[in-house]
Amino acid sequence: MENIRFFKALCDPNRLRILKMLQTRVLCVCELTEALGLAASTVSNHCKVLKEAGFLIEKKDGKWVNYGLNPAPADERIPRFLNELDFWLADKGDSIKWQETACRVDRNVICCR
Repeated sequence: MENIRFFKALCDPNRLRILKMLQTRVLCVCELTEALGLAASTVSNHCKVLKEAGFLIEKKDGKWVNYGLNPAPADERIPRFLNELDFWLADKGDSIKWQETACRVDRNVICCR
């Protein structure tokens, strides 16, 4: 069952993008939604899958739910995979693009629209 969760978490390109952005910094659902151009419910579902697999932790901060990489995952494959994430991204330019995107999105601007 753990193998299924692990590989399910990695089978969607948007989940890989979320992981790449979270390597840069902690982000809330609204920032991930803005960055990916997806519905908030879709992003929340992606984060749920990643959290259930042990990749993410979440922390409530007022009206925001913040997601970050799990600093101490039980599955030893997770840190190894994250160290090689750039290798697994299809386009190496994607890696830089998603890191830059994570730096640009700002919850205070997004939520004030």
